[in-house]
Amino acid sequence: MTLNQLRAFVEAERLGSFTAAARAMDIAQASASELVRRLEAELDAELFARGSRTLTLTSAGQELLPYARQAVEAADSGTRAVRSLGSLGGGTATFGVLRNADYYLLSNLVQLFHARYPSVRVRLVGQNSAETAAAVAAGRIEAGLVVLPIDDEGLAVTPLLRDEVLYVSASEERTRTPVTMEQFARAPLVLYDAHYGWQDPTRRQLVERAQFAGVTIDPLIELEHVEAALGLVAAGVGDTIASRAVVSGPAFPAGLRTVPFADPLHDTIALVKRRGHPLSRATRELARIAEDTLRELRTDLGPGDLGA
Repeated sequence: MTLNQLRAFVEAERLGSFTAAARAMDIAQASASELVRRLEAELDAELFARGSRTLTLTSAGQELLPYARQAVEAADSGTRAVRSLGSLGGGTATFGVLRNADYYLLSNLVQLFHARYPSVRVRLVGQNSAETAAAVAAGRIEAGLVVLPIDDEGLAVTPLLRDEVLYVSASEERTRTPVTMEQFARAPLVLYDAHYGWQDPTRRQLVERAQFAGVTIDPLIELEHVEAALGLVAAGVGDTIASRAVVSGPAFPAGLRTVPFADPLHDTIALVKRRGHPLSRATRELARIAEDTLRELRTDLGPGDLGA
């Protein structure tokens, strides 16, 4: 069974005759008829009922048709994808980024992409990882960067970078030694990502650890942004958590202390896309630039800060 045989069969069914199918394929009428005849011989079944002026599918032909269409469409899509590799002259790239994208040098992602491909439209969505994963799974955006864990049903997940999460406090006493979950649960906590709460991936890890330790995490204050949480910690209101990328950033308040968890906690940043759905050329290129940016960050900060 060959692709040309399937194409001749699909075109003959669509157009109603071998003559029209041959014209669409730019081959001789006899060649179109022969392609279908060979396909019938291989399957040991007649696909068309002969004798009428218009071709009519047999029951065997009706069974084969959806699979033949799928094969032809897949081959055509692959051909278009390969031919588009040389340039990006249009289209739209849709991509989800982390809420804290700036800390991972992703703020210039659009600028880099637009400089290379000025004709491509970009739709960049920054939101919590739980929402990004849901948007990708639903097909509202093609791909995105998330922090694991997420609900990954229907998604292909590619881990890219691991960033340690630290305990942050203005208190010397509470940062003398690595923090246990029991100590964490007793602390006056200021936690961010209030809208998503315990659906937030980092918070999901914390609540799972708390369950194993037999304690409950009950924040003193919840708000949306890490910067606001750090401001309250600097004012002595309570303690919070932050990744090493945030702690290493220029906006991290002076005077705050950090300490790891007794059982080290990490955010794993990953690329997600719908399983079985190839990315458009534009989005695939945007994802490649994002991956390269994260790899550069890992190299710049060194293995002591960010590990593979």
